[in-house]
Amino acid sequence: MNATPEKPAAAKKAVTKKATAKKAVAKKATAAAGQAPAKKTAAGTTAPAKKAPAKKSTAKKATAKTPAKAPAKKAPARKPESRVAMVRRARRINRELAELYPYAHPELDFTNPFELLVATVLSAQTTDLRVNQTTPRLFAVCPTPEDMAAMPPEKLEELIRPTGFFRAKTKSLIGLSAALRDRFGGEVPGRLEDLVTLPGVGRKTANVVLGNAFGVPGITVDTHFGRLARRFGWTTAEDAEKVEADVAEIFPKSEWTMLSHRVVFHGRRVCHSRKPACGACAIAPLCPAYGEGETAPEKAGKLLKYELGGQPGQRLKPPADYPGQPAPPMAPPVAAS
Repeated sequence: MNATPEKPAAAKKAVTKKATAKKAVAKKATAAAGQAPAKKTAAGTTAPAKKAPAKKSTAKKATAKTPAKAPAKKAPARKPESRVAMVRRARRINRELAELYPYAHPELDFTNPFELLVATVLSAQTTDLRVNQTTPRLFAVCPTPEDMAAMPPEKLEELIRPTGFFRAKTKSLIGLSAALRDRFGGEVPGRLEDLVTLPGVGRKTANVVLGNAFGVPGITVDTHFGRLARRFGWTTAEDAEKVEADVAEIFPKSEWTMLSHRVVFHGRRVCHSRKPACGACAIAPLCPAYGEGETAPEKAGKLLKYELGGQPGQRLKPPADYPGQPAPPMAPPVAAS
């Protein structure tokens, strides 16, 4: 009896169906895991299956809408100050400064009008301290206009060299000394009109001399006075003569000289150019510029200068009522070894 091949063929077919079914199950499992089926490489090895990119959810996350920030409220603008209110405030500042600096004085050492005139000319572009340290030797050599006019320029330059710009200052000193000798009998005139005709003498220098050597009221507009006058709202002018005119309209003439000393004292000690000590300022409530400098009291206290900061003043011979220490004389030059 011959055997037929149907049974083995059927078995083979059943095996193939099982294998196909396994592959289908494997594909479904792979798809369910989010992976692409593994690909065979040319070498016959199976490459690792790549992860299918995650599908982005089409549903947008519901985000809570944050309310828009309300615009910051600006500080209410100050009402424009009337002329009357400004004058009252300015005069109150002067009274407060008078209480703070009852000892205010010119910070140049002098014993007569000529010495004050020369010292004021030398004070341009330097400190009063440096002038005070320089003039003792100068006045020992040439105490009068006649002596200074006859001084050889080279020798005078060496005497005043520490004050800076000594060549220009030498020219002014010899010129004004000669003018005093030739036109005013060797005496310093007591009128502004005459003083401003002298070489190197402007309104500021003339007012210093008139107010402190002759008792004639004058407003001294130096860099400190001009800066504070603008911060206090007394003027908006930059020109010294315009500042002088504006301030003169606010205060009685009898106050001009002492007002100048008080404002300059405050500018040098508290209301500095770059770092005003606002937090240590006694007149802060009256100052429109409060806040331009350091407002923290402890930090502001460290910015105070001269007697308020515990340091010597600028005069070698200060007035008797000065509460600070006298300034030291200039150190002698170190001899070359």
